[in-house]
Amino acid sequence: MGAVAAGVLSNGGQVTGIIPEFLMDMEATRHSLGQLNELIVTKDMHERKHKMFERADAFVTLPGGIGTLEEIVEIMTWAQLGRHEKPMVFANVNGFWDPMLELVSHMRSQGFIHTAHRVQPMVVDNVEEIVPAIVDKWQSVSDPEGMDEVIARL
Repeated sequence: MGAVAAGVLSNGGQVTGIIPEFLMDMEATRHSLGQLNELIVTKDMHERKHKMFERADAFVTLPGGIGTLEEIVEIMTWAQLGRHEKPMVFANVNGFWDPMLELVSHMRSQGFIHTAHRVQPMVVDNVEEIVPAIVDKWQSVSDPEGMDEVIARL
């Protein structure tokens, strides 16, 4: 995430960091935190995920590890339960997420994803197409609350 934040900042973007207290003392973390536009410190990972959820206009899943997988599965679960309709994107760079997408398809075909119409993550192979895909998704939503503000932030 540090590389993503650095790229955003070097191109004039705004970065908000949301980090649990126990990660504040890591050397690499301490160095990069001062460059952020905003820093929110939470008591634990659960509070961090809730803060990210509340502040997010969309969810982009870059190639990553177990933590990344856990976070997007929770976001898809919340979508399935009707807690949000925010765009969800798998940045499927070099087919990284193909096994995960196959598993989701299998679960859907077996009837284990209830209200599957709510769990429709977008799959984008090229990073350059992610923001336009999110903008298109927001524009296709009928009467979305604050759509102009969301698009401006993107």
